[in-house]
Amino acid sequence: MSAQPAPVAETGYPWPIETARLDNGLRVVVSEDHTAPVVCVNLWYDVGSRHEPAGQTGFAHLFEHLMFEGSLHVGKTEHMRYVQGAGGSLNATTNPDRTNYFETLPAEHLELALWLEADRMGGLVPALTQETLDNQREVVKNERRQRYDNVPYGDAWLRLLPLLYPPGHPYHHATIGSMEDLNAASLETFQAFHARYYAPNNAVLTVAGDVTPAEVLALAEKYFGMIEPVPGLPPAPHSHLPGPATSPARESVTGNVPAPRVYLSHRTHPFGTAGYDAITVLATVLGSGRGSRLYQRLADGARIAQPDYIGAYGVDLAHAPAPLIVTATAKDGVDAATLEAGVAEVLDSMATEPVTEAELERAKALLTTAWWRQMSTVGGRADTLSRYATQFGDASSAAYRLPQWQSVTAGDIADAARTLNPESRVTLTYLPEGTAA
Repeated sequence: MSAQPAPVAETGYPWPIETARLDNGLRVVVSEDHTAPVVCVNLWYDVGSRHEPAGQTGFAHLFEHLMFEGSLHVGKTEHMRYVQGAGGSLNATTNPDRTNYFETLPAEHLELALWLEADRMGGLVPALTQETLDNQREVVKNERRQRYDNVPYGDAWLRLLPLLYPPGHPYHHATIGSMEDLNAASLETFQAFHARYYAPNNAVLTVAGDVTPAEVLALAEKYFGMIEPVPGLPPAPHSHLPGPATSPARESVTGNVPAPRVYLSHRTHPFGTAGYDAITVLATVLGSGRGSRLYQRLADGARIAQPDYIGAYGVDLAHAPAPLIVTATAKDGVDAATLEAGVAEVLDSMATEPVTEAELERAKALLTTAWWRQMSTVGGRADTLSRYATQFGDASSAAYRLPQWQSVTAGDIADAARTLNPESRVTLTYLPEGTAA
């Protein structure tokens, strides 16, 4: 295992980081910390909804479920039972760029967690049955109903993505995918998808907590070392865009919602770039908390927006210009046109009214707090290191995210804001039933 220099405290990651690569291509990252006798095992696979070919949307998310349904030596639901029985917690998530699986548990159970993860990496396909597949397809359908279809404003992300990214682009469809695609695919098609992407040479294993690098590497070799790599991993999907958006896009939805809501969105820069760091600070100034411009001007000032439903945020996508989303919900008696005009005015003010020193300091303080809150747990640290190893090839580059936010100037924000012009804006509006469009 080759040691990497430990970033100094002021960079945002003061813990040691060591990395290695097994002969089968699995990248192993260890961050040793003996503060508490706990450990997090975090596994990132470089597969998300952006990797799904036409006709296979929703596959990556479905495998987030299937990976808990048994593998070669672990029975159905036993993965959860083993971890929780050892006093641990576990979960998994999928987004357009990746799928991650993670367990946090007492350090003496590190070997258990690594065995479980290795078994479902190398042994899921032999255990996958038609019954399990059909069952989890129904679970995903129910999840879609609960999270997207039957919740007011719940399908906003599903509607924004096609407006932001053209057909054929990897970010054009949402992670939940198409129910028609999931229903049409055979068991063999799902098995082939798993065999293609869930491989040691397409994964990063990060362990953070009360461990030593030598211990982790020995166990990783023991349990993952015999899993064969996949030769000829599919190339990353083409994610280039023809250029900045040159015309606005708009959609209006009338449905079962309690009040008008508006979303304004722009494609900006990929996550991890200096341009996106400026957008991140801009979004914090614009829409984070009671001190933000949106709150001060639309909730406290004009009183046209509900104070609990105002926000601005970037979606951290790394492989194409990532979206900035600005949203607000109207107060009683305020129509959608008035709300949209107010939100647009505040968004446009970021280019015409320089960010004050107080606004900049507040935004950086909020981002700093959020960063250290993430880093304060072994789970947060492990996930962050997996992310930077997967997306940028170097776990230790996580140390530079906080300093890059802190180096953003008012001029950087103004430059970023000038690219958010109405000619490239996506607008999504929700209207209550019975409202004239």
